[in-house]
Amino acid sequence: MDKTVYRRVNTEEKIVAITFDDGPHPRYTAKILDILAEYDAKATFFVIGKNLELYGDLTRRAAEEGHEIGNHTYTHSSLLPLDRASLEREICEGEGLREDCIGRRPTVFRPPGGMSSPLVERVVEENGNKIILWNIDTRDWSGRSDEEIIECVMRDTVPGSIILFHDYAVQSSATVDALKEILPRLSAAGYRFVTVTELLSYSVSAGGG
Repeated sequence: MDKTVYRRVNTEEKIVAITFDDGPHPRYTAKILDILAEYDAKATFFVIGKNLELYGDLTRRAAEEGHEIGNHTYTHSSLLPLDRASLEREICEGEGLREDCIGRRPTVFRPPGGMSSPLVERVVEENGNKIILWNIDTRDWSGRSDEEIIECVMRDTVPGSIILFHDYAVQSSATVDALKEILPRLSAAGYRFVTVTELLSYSVSAGGG
């Protein structure tokens, strides 16, 4: 049976989906794209509509380089208090922006904070999207050091993992430095880096983890 919410996928293939939230933003997004290109790693960027209005060139670059673009709402507001009409606006308002920017609508959605509800799931599904959460949270936005981020990812990664990073954070972030270690280490361990949609195609069943 098809599912709406995914935290990881059940697969024996050594593949993982690296995901980035809250961009695009000139502070880190371009540097992250440079590192991903160096290791031929594909990722999924869950972009905020308001940031896309300001820095759409970065999202266009990500799409042109083979990365997936997902919906992370228009304003990054919590969805839980919203009525249906407000929820539909928050989820759908940025869809036209993304389609104008990259030439296609996203098929994956991530709610701010990973907070969902039956109503959110219904509206997302009606909009033709799947909700993508994660089984590894690097908490890179919180001031963690690169060593802490690296340890978290290397300890917890398994085939089918969905790893949460951010390409924008209010405070300084060690994500860029951490990725410079994580990508070669996981690659040496036999892992391949794919978009969320490609990862889902390998799923025997999903939603666990």
